[in-house]
Amino acid sequence: MSNYYALILAGGRGTRFWPRSRKRHPKQVLSITGGDTLIQETVARLESLIPPERIWILTNDFVRDEIVRQLPRVPAEQIVSEPAARNTAPAVALAAHILASVDPDAVFGVFPSDHVIGNPDRFVDLLKPAFAAAEDGKLAVLGIEPQWPETGYGYIQFPVGTDRGSLRTVPTSEFREKPDLDTAKSYLAAGNYSWNAGMFFWKAEVILSALRKYLPKTATIISSLPAFSDPQFPARLAEAFPLCEDISIDYAVMQKAAKDESVGVVGVPCDDFGWNDAGSWEAVYQLMPKDESQNVARSEVIAVKSTGNYVDCGSKVVALIGVDDLIVVDTPDGLLITKRNLAQAVGDVPKKLDASGRQDLT
Repeated sequence: MSNYYALILAGGRGTRFWPRSRKRHPKQVLSITGGDTLIQETVARLESLIPPERIWILTNDFVRDEIVRQLPRVPAEQIVSEPAARNTAPAVALAAHILASVDPDAVFGVFPSDHVIGNPDRFVDLLKPAFAAAEDGKLAVLGIEPQWPETGYGYIQFPVGTDRGSLRTVPTSEFREKPDLDTAKSYLAAGNYSWNAGMFFWKAEVILSALRKYLPKTATIISSLPAFSDPQFPARLAEAFPLCEDISIDYAVMQKAAKDESVGVVGVPCDDFGWNDAGSWEAVYQLMPKDESQNVARSEVIAVKSTGNYVDCGSKVVALIGVDDLIVVDTPDGLLITKRNLAQAVGDVPKKLDASGRQDLT
């Protein structure tokens, strides 16, 4: 498996974790649940299969230095800043171009940098058939066992009767858009749908071919770059990458390839390995241990007739009296107070701050 690589995508801002998450210190470099940061945990759980010298990270200029500091075992030259935010399809194209120039036989998996996985050993077991399928020239994906009718994720449709956790790949029928609630309930009831968590596997040469077929403009731009070892690579990348289309790999390639019999898209229908995208403060609340009143306290809290609250206010003592289901997060220059069921809307705060010229707070 010396030709196996990992691409970790770490360019996001984590806006739904304001005020803790900022451009220069976003979600992926924070310790969300205690202990190591999310990106440190991502690298650690991959190491039994892919050593740090074969891990590559795409990020941005704001956070690259912090990632280099947090991951001393990953070669610094393999932590690459994208010159512009252009979504996951250009990121995958860039990584495939780099890896093909480093190792013509490269097979790589794509991993978000900010997920929580409760059972990393089982996770690694599930990666092996996905990598094997990619080695055989397939486009492969992990399908996460759905736990509830989620409307915020895309879905992967597998054949009826598919056995979860069998450690084998099966053909995917279709990639589905984020559904409405009734449709999500029907997917959950059907039993042959999985969440799409954005973990993909392919040979570098195979995904480059697929990009040439389905996203030719971006593929052409990326193919114009020299090899990664060329001294002109950074300057050429800075000129070319902003010209790429702003589109996800799901829309650009996977949805189309799943309907194209000439390509071959397969998935690993996973059983439960404790996956959580940690996508909001509400998701973190669900992950954390709770007291007898279902409060999560990451600060010293005095709670009187208060239940279901999440409190993260550093060294302050926080008194809660007669309040339920709140998120309270305090930093030296920002304070968030919201209902837990509105946690997704926290991402609107940095947008409003940017629009009002308060980039110092984003």
